[in-house]
Amino acid sequence: MIQLLPKSDILTPNTANPQETVDFISSYIDKYHCETMDVDISYMNILDACYVTTMCSTKHFIKYPEGKINWIVSSNLVREFNKDLELGNSSYNL
Repeated sequence: MIQLLPKSDILTPNTANPQETVDFISSYIDKYHCETMDVDISYMNILDACYVTTMCSTKHFIKYPEGKINWIVSSNLVREFNKDLELGNSSYNL
């Protein structure tokens, strides 16, 4: 079976709506082998970014317990918010 991968190494959802973003990333996780992935949500506000990273990191962890998501966000506050949730598969970059 041939698996088509996106041209860019960084996944950038094409919507600013947080639920649509979660659906987009979840669908990507379901379709592709993406044990390690980079996702750019730097265009989202802090609350929406916290929601998206929490929901998608949880989904990714269920499929890839040893995997990693590198989130590109607009503020360190997203990392601070998620720090207490202990999402061990997430890292945050500006």
